[in-house]
Amino acid sequence: MHKHQSCAETLIAMDTITLNAPDRTSLMLRRPRRSVDGPLARRHKLRFVGEGDEIVVFSHGLGTDQSVWNGVLETLPDRFTAMLFDLPGAGPLLPDDFDADEYASLAPFADDLLDLMDEAGIERCRYVGHSVSGMIGVLAAIEAPDRFEQLVLLSASPRYLNHEDYVGGFEREDLDSLFDTMAANYQAWVAGFAPMAVGAGVPAAVQEFASGLLAMRPDVTARIARAIFESDVRHLLPLCHVPVSLIHSTADVAVPEAVAHYLHRHLHGSTLAWIQDAGHLPHLSAPEAVARILYEQLA
Repeated sequence: MHKHQSCAETLIAMDTITLNAPDRTSLMLRRPRRSVDGPLARRHKLRFVGEGDEIVVFSHGLGTDQSVWNGVLETLPDRFTAMLFDLPGAGPLLPDDFDADEYASLAPFADDLLDLMDEAGIERCRYVGHSVSGMIGVLAAIEAPDRFEQLVLLSASPRYLNHEDYVGGFEREDLDSLFDTMAANYQAWVAGFAPMAVGAGVPAAVQEFASGLLAMRPDVTARIARAIFESDVRHLLPLCHVPVSLIHSTADVAVPEAVAHYLHRHLHGSTLAWIQDAGHLPHLSAPEAVARILYEQLA
């Protein structure tokens, strides 16, 4: 049972929600228990890297797992401990009771994140989320703002579909074609999508991303991809009162530059940093550049 209102309940009640920024002078980071023995920890393959007092939670995007952060963690400052885990559906070895239909929206992912933090004894953290995990972090921070010192969103988008004067990057027929291709020939879709997403000039990163996608069950990838690409959390952005740092690439096939500017305008007080020509997975294609900007933002 959740000890807090679920993100699904938050979405239902959003019209009556008023959130106040937490008093950060009275909320100090504490050295956590860092428990990795609970059922959720085992389910999500939870691990910690580093011995610092400040916790930074790293959450990956579709088609990768926690190992995608390895290049960035090579320069993790001593003050931090990184908390890493796999999102539901990542990898080939899924729990027997895993049901992709339970993740038809982003809210259950946010609830999982908060429950995992509860079990691990993480009272407060900084959070780094790539792609879909960016909005997962926003939803979790709206639900439990006192748990988050800061959000860093890497290549994130609140909506992928174009809508009226909003540029998300995809038309409805684009997504229908994507889903049809995934269903018809998953391996061929991966072979075409991976170099587009990463950038063909970084073959090792393309291969790593392709391997991550191929490790997932095709039906799970399709279900979660639909939940991601059909999501729309734009109306919730003003409810996020946690400080936000945005990091975007100038050559992102999934998230055009207009989306970064939209987030910057609607996440009040946010900062926006750019990485040149690094694709949708810059932590794979340009990990040194991401690490430099990331740790500047966390500082």
